[in-house]
Amino acid sequence: MSTGNGNGNGNGNGNGNGTASLFRAGAGQGRGPSYALFEPPPVDAVAVEERVAALGKRSIKKSAKVAGLKLAISMMDLTTLEGKDTPGKVRQMCQKALRPLDSDGSLPACAAVCVYPNLVPTAKEALRGSDVKVASVATAFPSGQSPLAIKLEDTRRAVELGADEIDMVIDRGAMLAGDYAKVFDEIAATKEACGHAHLKVILETGELGTYDTVRKASEIAIAAGADFIKTSTGKIQPAATPAVTLVMLETIRDHFYATGRKIGMKPAGGVRTAKQALQYLVIVKETLGDAWLTADLFRFGASALLNDVLMQLEKERTGNYQAAEDFSKD
Repeated sequence: MSTGNGNGNGNGNGNGNGTASLFRAGAGQGRGPSYALFEPPPVDAVAVEERVAALGKRSIKKSAKVAGLKLAISMMDLTTLEGKDTPGKVRQMCQKALRPLDSDGSLPACAAVCVYPNLVPTAKEALRGSDVKVASVATAFPSGQSPLAIKLEDTRRAVELGADEIDMVIDRGAMLAGDYAKVFDEIAATKEACGHAHLKVILETGELGTYDTVRKASEIAIAAGADFIKTSTGKIQPAATPAVTLVMLETIRDHFYATGRKIGMKPAGGVRTAKQALQYLVIVKETLGDAWLTADLFRFGASALLNDVLMQLEKERTGNYQAAEDFSKD
C-alpha cells in the first residue's frame, strides 16, 4: 500500500507537468550542480497512521519474541549526552553495551555507544577489540545553530578523536524557511568532513511539523550523502513515533527502488518498551524487508529501552519478572 510516496522512479517530477523540481547545491555561490528534489503527492496522514496502527497489533510470541528482542539489543545505540557526563559514566555504559546482562553471556552486544566528542577516546579505549562502534554528535548538537565552519571543525575533530560514526543535526530553521540548498550543502560538506566515518543525519522531526516536511527533509539528507537518517536528538518531544518512522522508511524504500542504494534508519527517543521495539521491527520488515533487519541498516536510539528488553527476556527465560533494581542503569 502506498501512503504517499507517489513516484519512486528517480525522475523527481510527480508534479503533474513532467518538470523536475530542482535546487542547486552551493546556491548563491555560483558553484555546484543542480539536484532533482522529489515532489511526491502530499503524504496521506490518515493512511500512514492507519497502517502503523494495524502493524502495531501484530502479536509476536514465544521463540519469535525472544529472537526479536535479542535482535533489538544488537541494534541499540546506548547514549549519554549530558553536561555531567564523566569518563567513569562512559566506561560503565561501554561495559553494558558489551555485555548487556552480566548473568547471560548469550545476549548480543549493542551496536554502538554515542557520546560527546571529548569522551570519544574514553569510549574507544573501553571498547577496544570489540565490534561495538563509537558514535559522536557534532554540528552544534542539538540546535544546529552555528556557522558551517564551526560545524565542520566539530565533525573533523570528533573523527580525529576516533569516532566511527557522526550524528549531525540539520538546520531546522533553514528547512522550515524553504532554504533546501543550505540544508543540502551543510549535509554534503559534513559528509566530506566525516572521511571514513559513517554519517547519521538527525532531522529533529518533532520540530518539522508535518509528514510532508519530514519526507522532504529525508530526501534531501539522502541525496546529500547520508548513510542513515535519524528522527530526533532526544532533547525535545515529540521524538520518534511509528508514523514518522514509516514516512522515513518509505522514503528510503523509494530511493532504493530508484537507485539500488541502501540507507539506514534510526528512530531515537520515545522508544521505551520491549513491546514498542517489536512494533518498530514489524514496521521495518513490512516496509523494507528482511535486508534491513540488521544493525548496519536499522538502529534504536533509546537507552531507556535496554532494561525493559532485558526484563522481558528474563520473564521469558524464568517465567517471572525481575525487579527494575536488578538491572544496572548505565
